[in-house]
Amino acid sequence: MSTFDEMNIPPDILRGIYSYGFEKPSVIQTKSIPEIINKKDIVAQAQSGTGKTGAYTIGSLCNIDTSLKCSQILVILPTHELVNQVMDIYKEFNKFLNMKIIKLIGGTNLSDNFFDLDNNPEIIIGTPGRVLDMIQRNKLITENIKMLIFDEADEILSSGFEESIYNIVTTIPKNTQICLFSATLPENIINITDRFMNDPIKILVKNEELTLEGIQQYYINVNDNRWKYDIIKDIYDVININQCIIYVNTKNKILDLYDRFMNDQFPISYITSDLNSNERKERMREFKSGKIRILLSTDLLARGIDVQQLSLVINYDIPKEKETYIHRIGRSGRYGRKGIAINLLNSKDFDNLKYIEKYYDTKINPFPENFSELFK
Repeated sequence: MSTFDEMNIPPDILRGIYSYGFEKPSVIQTKSIPEIINKKDIVAQAQSGTGKTGAYTIGSLCNIDTSLKCSQILVILPTHELVNQVMDIYKEFNKFLNMKIIKLIGGTNLSDNFFDLDNNPEIIIGTPGRVLDMIQRNKLITENIKMLIFDEADEILSSGFEESIYNIVTTIPKNTQICLFSATLPENIINITDRFMNDPIKILVKNEELTLEGIQQYYINVNDNRWKYDIIKDIYDVININQCIIYVNTKNKILDLYDRFMNDQFPISYITSDLNSNERKERMREFKSGKIRILLSTDLLARGIDVQQLSLVINYDIPKEKETYIHRIGRSGRYGRKGIAINLLNSKDFDNLKYIEKYYDTKINPFPENFSELFK
């Protein structure tokens, strides 16, 4: 199927798709939307920025029974930022359908959650802890849930969330359709799905196909970690970069870097899990609007976040997990756009980088001296 019109999508949803600016389906959308509409369980893995969110939002909207005024679609994501982003996409595709959509995330007012759930929303998007809390309080009624979606499934099914997810799954009807989406799905996560999915169709991508063609990857050898800040400053002295995310492994280091950038009058902000939901939402809004040009973050923003103007990702620290590397650099190459990833390495990091190169069959080159040419 080469067009959305061939997919048996209701007219009101098609209008939302085209008004959002989608012209033709991506590969993951072509493969997964018809299976979702056919009510098949699926495990779908595809590169970052290839349209996974569009696949399950469109597919799930097609399966809503408009005659039932009750909760039918439940979407689980690991972070507040992803919940907000996915909710915005649902709203766009839902423009002419007028289904009720709500979000459930920690750090927000419980009474607001109660009010939203009492209005019988057809679509609920949330993080695992708050969703489970609403179920246990008998506020989120799951008896009519037709479809359960896990986005960033490897993170959702990791040790930090696994118990919550198990408790959520036990409350839904046995015939509920379950769909998992992620850019990376390690073998142990795929094995976990066998416990609660019904003969899922697997749409999987080989490791070497996960690195994004449009992203140029480089490294800079930094003998002393204290030089990393000066290297970033030197890069900014030479070139004008629209938007950049700098990934740092610890919150304390982020705060230290933030103070140094602020002292040098950089348009910078940061996001960590210590901030409340409204603070995080406002800082993401400022970054997406261009008011903030540089964003410091832990891996909280490594997954799924889409910023149109983002052209550069800097790994101030190499991530601890190889899967996280793909998610991080994928922020700069959304939907086939060109991007650049720069890794700042000390002597201890080279083995990790070589392992990432080998595992994903990719090439990470030394940062060129005439690097200003890269950003033209």
